This record gives sequence, structure tokens and C-alpha cells, in this order.
Amino acid sequence: MNLDFSNDQKFLQEEARKFLEKENSINRNRGVLDSDHNTDAELWNKIVDLGWTGIRIPEEYGGLGLTHLELCVIAEELGRFLAPVPFSSSVYLFTEAIIKYASEDIKQEILPKLISGEVIGTLAVTEEFCAPTASNMKTEVNNNLISGKKIAVPDAGIATHSIIVVKSGSGISLQLINHSSDEVVISHQENIDESRGHFSITLDNTPCKLIGDTSNGWDLFESLMDQAAVLFSFEQLGGSQASLDMAVGYAKERYAFGRPIGSFQAIKHKLADMYIALTLAKSNCYYAAWALTSDSSDLPTAAATARVSSTKAYQFCSKENIQTHGGNGFTWEYDCHMFYRRSKLLSVNIGSLGKWKEKLVSSLEQSNKN
Repeated sequence: MNLDFSNDQKFLQEEARKFLEKENSINRNRGVLDSDHNTDAELWNKIVDLGWTGIRIPEEYGGLGLTHLELCVIAEELGRFLAPVPFSSSVYLFTEAIIKYASEDIKQEILPKLISGEVIGTLAVTEEFCAPTASNMKTEVNNNLISGKKIAVPDAGIATHSIIVVKSGSGISLQLINHSSDEVVISHQENIDESRGHFSITLDNTPCKLIGDTSNGWDLFESLMDQAAVLFSFEQLGGSQASLDMAVGYAKERYAFGRPIGSFQAIKHKLADMYIALTLAKSNCYYAAWALTSDSSDLPTAAATARVSSTKAYQFCSKENIQTHGGNGFTWEYDCHMFYRRSKLLSVNIGSLGKWKEKLVSSLEQSNKN
């Protein structure tokens, strides 16, 4: 079992880091927060030109046909630099759903356009400010027409298509809609990190196309969430590392009583605790990446473990980064708050920490039974 990335994957990660640093991605995030926009269109177009949107798309559709590991290293760098782009919604969720579950006709139609940037996708599941389950879905599909309302849909304002989790006559199904339809109304919803805009989608007899089967949509959704949890965990890993690096850098430069504050015991303890949380999360994320790319039966357990540890690490590191900066850490001029915002958003975007702890316990119980 090899729990490290290959030299090619490390090279890809290094090139992604250089690109995002050169493009001042963190400053672009600040620019988005200072504006009425929810994404940086220029940065997104450059990412599309680099071919990142086609990393996982098979070669027969014009993609690179690479593995999830390449996507993991990209995700970590996007998290490190707070890239204000719809990559996670369109690539982790929408693209993967199309690759895994869509019919050949839909793949031929959608996948090449995802590579070129002509199509941007997202996934809509949440309704009425409650944790989504197979039993509380109210959005319905009848005769290939959807009616209902979804909330907290990431990047729906820039997306061209959505996959909607709906209730059908035979169970839960996944349905593809085009946002250009007159029967789709998209409204902005405020959240703590407006560089990842969230929206509501109101549907009134909106035409749709089936993704997967008519009755096992919830199982497909849960499988997609396990996969997405690994990728989001790497994004959280990148944000945690950046928070630690910021704190260490400030502790070396900031002087108090004639000494760098990093020489004081209290600050040393903060930085050490951040490092421990980050290292634990990294270990779990690497194992989850192996489980994902090898189609291991351990994926549900590994994904939940990575999700829980990376969520806790990012929340802790972003908070302690603010504390290390002292009074400066709470000001708009410093970047600390942007990582704290992103950590809070990512902690709930595919289910709360409590939900993933519950999934971890359930997965471990199931493993013991088997």
C-alpha cells in the first residue's frame, strides 16, 4: 500500500501552487468579498484553459482521463489559496455525477462542454433548512418535470446546469436541469463566505433528464458524498496548512517586549497544537485518497474519518491563526478572517460535522458486523 503521491502528481501540485500564487488568488478572494460578485470569472477562465476541469473526464470525451489523486492535489492548492471559483461544485460534484451515473447521450452532450467551460454544474439537495434525508425530500418529479425549491445550492448563480435530488413515484432520483429554462428561478442567499456564493433554486414544472436509475438516487447521492468528502478534505487540508504558515510567519516577525512572540510558551503551544491537528488530518486524508482511487470497501469509513479530522483541523487552525495575530487578527485588513470564513463554510457544505461523525460511527459498526 503506497500512501504517497507520485512524482508526476507532486509536480502537478507544485505547478498548481505556482499558478495560484502568481495569480494572487488570495487577493482575488478579497476582491470578490469586496464586490457584488461571488466568483472571479477571470481566474476561473484561466483554470479552464489549464485543463483542470477535464482532469477526471475520460479521454474519449476530450478529457485527461486521470485519477482522483490528481484531483486531490489540485483541491489542496485551491484550499491553500482560497480560490474564489466554482471548481468544487462543478468538478467534485457535478462532473463526477455525470461520469459515474449519466447515460451515454448525456455524457456526449455535457462532458466536452465541462472541459471547455461552456457548462458549469452544481448539485442541489437541501430543502427547508434541515439536514436532507431520503424521507424528507419534497421536490418532486412527474413526467420529466420537476416542481419544488432547493436552498443553499453552491455556485448556482454562475452554473448553467444542476443535478437535483428529487422524490419520484418509485423513490429518490437524480435529475439534470438546464438553468436557461424559463421554469427555473435562482435567488441569492447570504452566507458567511460570499466568495463561494449560495443560492436558492425554485422549480415549477421544469424539464429534466434522469441521471442514473429512478429508484436508487439516494444510494447514488450517498456514494457521491463519500467521494466528495475526500476531495473537500484535501481542500480543508490546504486551508489548514495556509493558516498554520500564516501563524508561524507572524509569530517570527511580530515582536513584544523585545522578543518575537513565537519565543513565548503560549504561542509555541498554539502552533504545536495546530501542527498536530493538521498532521492527523493529513494522515487520514491520504488514506482516504488511497481508498477512493483503489475502489476500496473502506471508502465510507475512510471518507468520514478524513472529513471529520480535516473539518476539525481547519476550524482549529483558522481560529488559532486569528488568536496568534492578536488584535490584528480580527481586522479586515489581515487575511485571517478569510480562512476562518472558508473553514466555517466547508464545515457544513456537504453535511455538518455531527452528521459525518454519525456516518463514521455507523460505518465502523457495519464493518464490525461484517
